Amino acid sequence: MEVKKLSISWQFLIVLVLILQILSALDFDPYRVLGVSRTASQADIKKAYKKLAREWHPDKNKDPGAEDKFIQISKAYEVLSNEEKRSHFDHYGDAGENQGHQKQQREYRFRHFHENFYFDEPFFHFPFNSERRDSIDEKYLLHFSHYVNEVVPDSFKKPYLIKITSDWCFSCIHIEPVWKEVVQELEGLGVGIGVVHAGYERRLAHHLGAHSTPAILGIINGKISFFHNAVVRENLRQFVESLLPGNLVEKLTAFAYKDYLSFGYVYVGLRGAEEMTRQYNVNVYAPTILIFKEHIHKPADVIQARGMKKQVIDDFITQNKYLLAARLTSQKLFHELCPVKRSLRQRKYCVVLLTAEATKLSKPFEAFLSFALANTQDTVRFVHVYSDRQQEFASTLLPDSDTFHGKSAVSILERRNTAGRVVYKTLEDPWTGSESDKFILLGYLDQLRKDPALLSSEAVLPDLTDELAPIFLFRWLYSASDYISDSWDSIFHSNWREMMPLLSLVFSALFILFGTVIIQAFSDSNEERESSPPDKEEAHEKTGKTEPSFTKEPSSKIPKKGFVEVTELTDVTYTSNLVRLRPGHINVVLILSNSTKTSLLQKFALEVYTFTGSSCLHFSFLSLDKHREWLEYLLEFAQDVAPIPNQYDKHFMERDYTGYVLALNGHKKYFCLFKPQKTVEEEEAMGSCSDLDSSLHLGESRGKSSGLGSRPIKGKLSKLSLWMERLLEGSLQRFYIPSWPELD
Repeated sequence: MEVKKLSISWQFLIVLVLILQILSALDFDPYRVLGVSRTASQADIKKAYKKLAREWHPDKNKDPGAEDKFIQISKAYEVLSNEEKRSHFDHYGDAGENQGHQKQQREYRFRHFHENFYFDEPFFHFPFNSERRDSIDEKYLLHFSHYVNEVVPDSFKKPYLIKITSDWCFSCIHIEPVWKEVVQELEGLGVGIGVVHAGYERRLAHHLGAHSTPAILGIINGKISFFHNAVVRENLRQFVESLLPGNLVEKLTAFAYKDYLSFGYVYVGLRGAEEMTRQYNVNVYAPTILIFKEHIHKPADVIQARGMKKQVIDDFITQNKYLLAARLTSQKLFHELCPVKRSLRQRKYCVVLLTAEATKLSKPFEAFLSFALANTQDTVRFVHVYSDRQQEFASTLLPDSDTFHGKSAVSILERRNTAGRVVYKTLEDPWTGSESDKFILLGYLDQLRKDPALLSSEAVLPDLTDELAPIFLFRWLYSASDYISDSWDSIFHSNWREMMPLLSLVFSALFILFGTVIIQAFSDSNEERESSPPDKEEAHEKTGKTEPSFTKEPSSKIPKKGFVEVTELTDVTYTSNLVRLRPGHINVVLILSNSTKTSLLQKFALEVYTFTGSSCLHFSFLSLDKHREWLEYLLEFAQDVAPIPNQYDKHFMERDYTGYVLALNGHKKYFCLFKPQKTVEEEEAMGSCSDLDSSLHLGESRGKSSGLGSRPIKGKLSKLSLWMERLLEGSLQRFYIPSWPELD
């Protein structure tokens, strides 16, 4: 009976828990939150969200519940603006994130209930109510501007551990106890902590490269490293330690002050450490920090404490991070050691020793250092500059006289603004380190406390040269090393979405490279297989046709077609074949007359046949009897090749242009000219745009040519194939025209 009652009690408890869980899920209705219907469009949803977001933004609405209301509005818009989440909510009543994980959790919990009557802790915690989780991470939340302006610059002083989270994320809930414990430990050690809510800070999450939640990453020196192991306390601690070079506390301190001090450590239990502990009177039973400055045989400051906390170490290091008389090696260090005057009560004076590099250990520098050691004024800082390394800086403070040439000098200055304006006073005599020099300098400093007007000279100091900056080669090597390290880490740890830009670039380069090689290989093989046509004259004599056909020989170059397609250039074809010719295409035009048409076309086809394989070449002919004016207009732009006599010359209308060939580039508006030979018997002269004979075929030559057979006429084009080769090489002279004339 008791067992039965117990079974009924457990069943009642199960039903009660399920009802509570269902009610908690149903309590959030994004449609009701935004005040839109279930059939609302994306434009209506966006409009409603903007209106409610402006109304309930915590910065504008002082209502106590404004923040919670604003979070609900943002959460509702996140669900409804995503079609997949919206569809899942319409069907199942939730946004559908981590569906498989939720199902697995439900099956896991019910299985344990039936088998062992066991409920794990998250069973009674409802993940969709994020108020409890937000209270944990609230003070660590990061925004994009805060990350860029504060976290990244601060990462050069300490590492940051950042968690990417979101709502509707069961895994985010499961790692919360571990995260909270690790945060409490690392934050006390000086590690920066940050939390990014991917739902509200999508831009920052995408910038960090986080495409899923939860994600944990570390930032140091502005570089992002992702955590890829199981989220347990020891793994997270080791991850942070791996970002730095020893013990975590010592590493953090050394990293924060790496630009000012060099760090080392000694284990007092090792052999040989006894001599050092006796020399510096170190208590071996308590941690001890020694600061050495100019005098390496005597510590400038010592601290000992059994429970040495990081804050104590930081305060101690901050008070001793500069030398007694530090050397100015960069403009940044100058800003820190000699800050700009903020107010009358915050005056800061700098006593600058201008000395040569070789005299650092000489009496002038030792006297200046002892004077700095005896100084008790907080408003005075002592520095020195190598005048041979910072010549412009030193020459600005020194008088023009030769008194200080090759000698040390001391100047007292006060900075007035960051642009370099200072007021200063340089001691009249060179600094030798004598007692009289110290007495004079001490007198000036005492007088300066009472009368700041002592600094009567003004100047604008140039920026200091960064003496410790690495040379270009080293900077390039460091950058290359960082890039290789980032790429290696991305290949083995980043997801494919992060790798897509790099993979796209690599495959594009490989495609272009291999594509070019393959195309070139096929092109070379085609050229080897192509063969030239048989003897042109014999082929025509056998066929006797206007458009000759060719037989194929194994060793000849074979164009794509067995004939040459030559079209007549008329007012109908003029626009398509020339004016609107595609860029990179050339129309080769033969000039002929009615009486020479047949013989010249046959010879023209034979000469250009081997070039018909190029898709950028087109072949046409122009009737001289119909379009003489158009041709002579073009030849006026090539008078050095074919000068045109005065139009009143009696032979003006009798000039013979048959056999001329024009290569016309319609897009770029230029042409090249081939001028034929006078007769077959005369000296052969290849027509080109640079070396053609300037004489013309007048009426007499025309009459002679008409009396000869077809062979002398065809001889005009005997060198056309050579001219075509030069045309394809681009070595012919080009004659440009303003526009193509109309072809009547």
